[in-house]
Amino acid sequence: MLMAEEIASWQSAFRRECTIRRAVILHGNVVDVVPSAQQSGTWGTSKDAATQILREIGFSHVVAWDRVHGISGVSDTVWRLLQAATVPSTATENRPVTGDEYDIPDRLPAAKAPSSGNTKVSPDDFLATAATHMRQNTSPERVAFVVDWSQYLFGSANSLTEIERGWMLRIGQAVRDASVSTAQDEMKRAQPLIVFIAEGGLTVPPALYLNNPLFKVVTIPLPSRSLRQETLLRLAHVLHVVPAIAPHSPALTELTDALEGVTLRDILNLARLSRQAAEATGIDALVSLYKYGSRHSPWEQLDRTKLADVKNTLGRRVKGQTEAIEAVSRVLIRAYTGLSGLQHSVRQRTPKGVLFFVGPTGVGKTELAKALAHFLFGDDEACLRFDMSEFNHEHADQRLVGAPPGYVGFEEGGQLTNAVKRRPFSLILFDEIEKAHPRILDKFLQILEDGRLTDGKGDTVSFSETVIVFTSNIGAASVNPDDPDVRSAFVEKVRNHFVKKLERPELLGRIGEGNIIPFNFIADESFLVDIARVKLEPLRQRLKEKWGIAKVEFEDETRALTAIVRQVDRTAGGRGVPNAMTTQLFDPLSQFLFDQLTHAEAATGRSLIVAQAGTTVHFDFQLL
Repeated sequence: MLMAEEIASWQSAFRRECTIRRAVILHGNVVDVVPSAQQSGTWGTSKDAATQILREIGFSHVVAWDRVHGISGVSDTVWRLLQAATVPSTATENRPVTGDEYDIPDRLPAAKAPSSGNTKVSPDDFLATAATHMRQNTSPERVAFVVDWSQYLFGSANSLTEIERGWMLRIGQAVRDASVSTAQDEMKRAQPLIVFIAEGGLTVPPALYLNNPLFKVVTIPLPSRSLRQETLLRLAHVLHVVPAIAPHSPALTELTDALEGVTLRDILNLARLSRQAAEATGIDALVSLYKYGSRHSPWEQLDRTKLADVKNTLGRRVKGQTEAIEAVSRVLIRAYTGLSGLQHSVRQRTPKGVLFFVGPTGVGKTELAKALAHFLFGDDEACLRFDMSEFNHEHADQRLVGAPPGYVGFEEGGQLTNAVKRRPFSLILFDEIEKAHPRILDKFLQILEDGRLTDGKGDTVSFSETVIVFTSNIGAASVNPDDPDVRSAFVEKVRNHFVKKLERPELLGRIGEGNIIPFNFIADESFLVDIARVKLEPLRQRLKEKWGIAKVEFEDETRALTAIVRQVDRTAGGRGVPNAMTTQLFDPLSQFLFDQLTHAEAATGRSLIVAQAGTTVHFDFQLL
């Protein structure tokens, strides 16, 4: 029976509170559908379910109102009679009004058909009518009033208008001044009630309901795993996927887990999407198409042959870090085989991989992250870099996820959440993590633990298709480069930083000590030469694109590059190599091209010869 625990739970709570309170705020996942408990294959809204419950507990009429459609749920006749108890008829407004004219009739006419919703009523008139009936408790028929889409009734709680404060006063007084009876029969009957239905977070001003025993907040949660699974089984006959969904099948488990954090409406949409193609769609492809608009996930395209060559691919860009590249390849293989994140929970959609690069400056940490992004997603731009030195103040977390409603910058959203929305398949690089404010660490913990973040607008952003990379210089100033076990020394420094300095061992636990990847000091001149050689490739490509130069040849490339890297400060690692290349080679070459080439076609098809004067860093150029 598709009445899973959390549906029964919120409906049971709503039913209970509506019998003892005078006002109930129903919020959360209210825009979702609710499966019918009576009729298989039918779905209703949360408002429909709430209305049905109100009728079942004894309310003869449930009057719903919203700003656009006005009154619904009762006939125009019933609404006019309800309103007549509040406002005297205009035909008799000039004669004295007796008290009887404000009384509710003993019996309101039954609404054979609900109103079409065309009765336009202002908030003032609706709340005035509701307030009158809330205070009166003499009619044999009880009326419940429902404010639908109540998030659009009030503005920000910090800047309410005079009119909005008047509405609050009217509601608060009506609830407070409602008559109280302790008669046994009355204790069993429903009391006049007002219900606010609000999407998402609580938008009713807190001053109205906080510490008020006459109000109660009931939350509709997102579907749990069991409800998602039951819904998929119910839709198995229309889900056009391979392998087919069946009870206790691996396909059912896979799809259920892939849809963590979605609504039942999302699952219905997914079923509809699956019927758009002539042939059945794979589960991963269908979920990727629905969530990200792309049928093909880069993770599906990560084939065995490509992965087998990952060490060579990364090694062409990052020199002198064989052990680090080896460790990265292990993480990728773990993600490829679907075994990443098992130490936490098989049901969590955590990031595909988490890496913590630690080592001295200029040894290739950032370059390896970019190379990894290119390997996985085909583009260096898929590396979303965040310099943590820019997030070292107390409220820096708001830059990542967005400011709360009512604060400056709310409309812009968060830099991190916006970036992941734009590129869900990406590598997220948090550079120099030790410089971030400690409050930022809570966001990291949430990403690593839950695989998602909720931004300031209330949107949930998934990180399940990302790789998270942290870089750090922790220990670089104190670890001895000549230590034979320098890698273990770096790991110990990272452990002490999280456990003793930050006192956040849980964050280290989520990263995993096995994912801490130390980088070697670069002291060997040959490594610097290899780095310089890598930097020649963009030069050759640019000269070919811009000037049509077919080849760039050195009389002795290794000797020339050795002369250049000897100008580099070794304490900066490989970071000084590009600067030395620019000063000693690129700048003189730029001047040569400017002096010799009067038009773009002058060098087309020719070769550029680079000659070196002995072992110096002076170069002569010639076009042949």
